[in-house]
Amino acid sequence: MNYARKILDTLLDSFEKSKTFTGENLVKQTFSIKPEKLFPDYADSAAFDVFKTVNETVSELENKHFVTVKKQKNGVVTSISLNISAVPQIYSFLKRTPKKDINNSLSNLLQSYIGCNDILDKYCNQQLKRLAENKKIPQFDGDFQEFKNILEVLAKIMTVEKETYQRDFSTAVLHDSKAFEKIKSKVVNILFEYGDFAVKDTVLEELNIIRNPGHVYFKGNGIITIDGQIIDLQKLHGDIGISSSLLQNIDDIKVNGNKVITIENLTTFNAFGDKNFFAVYLGGYHNHDRGEFIRKMYSLNPHAEYYHFGDIDAGGFYILLHLRKKTGISFKPYKMDILTLQENISKTKKLTDNDIVRLKNLLESEFKETINFMLENDCKLEQENLDK
Repeated sequence: MNYARKILDTLLDSFEKSKTFTGENLVKQTFSIKPEKLFPDYADSAAFDVFKTVNETVSELENKHFVTVKKQKNGVVTSISLNISAVPQIYSFLKRTPKKDINNSLSNLLQSYIGCNDILDKYCNQQLKRLAENKKIPQFDGDFQEFKNILEVLAKIMTVEKETYQRDFSTAVLHDSKAFEKIKSKVVNILFEYGDFAVKDTVLEELNIIRNPGHVYFKGNGIITIDGQIIDLQKLHGDIGISSSLLQNIDDIKVNGNKVITIENLTTFNAFGDKNFFAVYLGGYHNHDRGEFIRKMYSLNPHAEYYHFGDIDAGGFYILLHLRKKTGISFKPYKMDILTLQENISKTKKLTDNDIVRLKNLLESEFKETINFMLENDCKLEQENLDK
């Protein structure tokens, strides 16, 4: 263990978080540490080697005027305090970049990405505010190149217009097919927090960044024509799926039953058998391909009734609102009401703290009565638990 580095880094960390560092202190501050807090064995009489090494290290740092030390008569060090006037020399001794230099570099980097898109603007401005308040940027762990990669991805990801494999996107933007994978979770967290997405798990797919080829699955009362080939869905015993590459080859979509329903959950989609509907598997989110398919269906069948069947929870409501916003279609909720909850109350689950927060954010929406029932009865219901 490098005892000197451990001691000095701890004292500098404390100093860099303080008002003395930012120049806002109204009283003189001291930055001290007890050796046993850093080295628990220091207080163990059986660990004499640790006691001896720590004392020798502390004496060396005191001789360099980096710290001041308090000792008992028996030689036990009770306190090690930072000599603030020696901070520049300590940075040099540790070969550690001063926090002010790091913050200046981060500030310049963030400012260079303002103007790329709304999400990045919100994120950069918030982080600049954090730096001004001497707060840490959550996604920055000391690796400038990684942080720049995050910003570069956020700058480019909003411009992807067609489905792109993650590895191809990574190569195009970061010149490394594996680089995006390393920062993906941080990118998704930022997009979800600062953007307008219904479900965090599907943010990338909604922005056309995919792992595997996309498909649209549908079934029910309708006829679809692709490249002149007519497929009567009612004659099929199940659903069919078409790849994203075939979407542009669709000649016609005819909804015979005059009802269209998007279904959030795959299990529910597979079990759904109402022949009056043309059913489309939504997958919990509206991505580019499904959105294109739904909008094309609507343009060819504008007088049909459009429904959405989702979980009766915060996510389900957000998905419905998001679906409406992205498609411009006034989808009606299907079995997402109080009566459905009451009929299946034994199959409900309790709300999490996050559920409660998200539901309360929707209390001014059209779902107000259902949400109040959910909050009062501490319940939510997943699609697959509904009686078929």
